[in-house]
Parts: sequence; structure tokens; C-alpha cells
Amino acid sequence: MHTIEEIIQRMAGQGLRITDQRKSLAKLFAETPGYLAPKEVYEYMGKSYTGLSFDTVYRNLRVMEELNVIEQVIFEDGVKFKLHCRENEHHHHMICLQCGHTYPITFCPMEQTAVPDDFRVVKHKFEVFGYCKDCIQEESATGAN
Repeated sequence: MHTIEEIIQRMAGQGLRITDQRKSLAKLFAETPGYLAPKEVYEYMGKSYTGLSFDTVYRNLRVMEELNVIEQVIFEDGVKFKLHCRENEHHHHMICLQCGHTYPITFCPMEQTAVPDDFRVVKHKFEVFGYCKDCIQEESATGAN
């Protein structure tokens, strides 16, 4: 996981002004192991910054994503963000739908995808959703009672 200081350093290194709000965002993502919906981030920030707009929060999330500080994943219930992995190599994820635990996929499925000659890929995402061993066991234990 990245530390608060590493996140702030990454933002400052890209010329961003380091405001108290951005420090709070860095702290939130550094201390949250799973995924956060923009609304959750907005509610967290609203506790400390009255008058803060949802647009401002969302704009900061987008900036942090562009800087590879956080990652965006689209779930069935909407977009969520989490702290970017420490992986520097291009990779994808398997994500537990219950607890949000994330496992890296160590190869890129695009390498095995037949892309038509008349199509140019400029960006791709690949996530696999399911349940981790702990959540499967928890479900089995709850269902057995």
C-alpha cells in the first residue's frame, strides 16, 4: 500500500497544489483497504469541509486517477475507486464482490485477443468478479446455520 506521504508526493510531483482537501483524500485512500464509491468519499469529506460540492470531490478523484494514485473499477452498482496497486507493470484484477479483496492477474488477456485489422485499441480494462475463499467459507457457514 502507498502511504499518505507517497500519495501527496506523487500529486506534488505532477504540479498539483497540495490542499487540506487533497491531504484528506490521500489519508482516506491510504487507510481504506477496499473500494469507495464517489458518494462515500463525498460524505467523508463533507464531515470536515462544509460547503464542499460533489463536483469538486469527483474532479479530485478523476485527477488522482489520471496520476495513477487511485484506480477506477465499474461494478454493477456503479463506479468505485481504490488506492492504486504498487504494481508498476500493466496488469488486471480479480475482485471479490463481498469484501473487495483484489488479486492481480499476472498477464494481459489483450495479448490473446484477436483484434480486427480495421480496429485500433487505445485503452482497455479487464476485471474478473467473484468471491474469495474467506467469503465463500463465510457464506457456507452462515447458510449452514
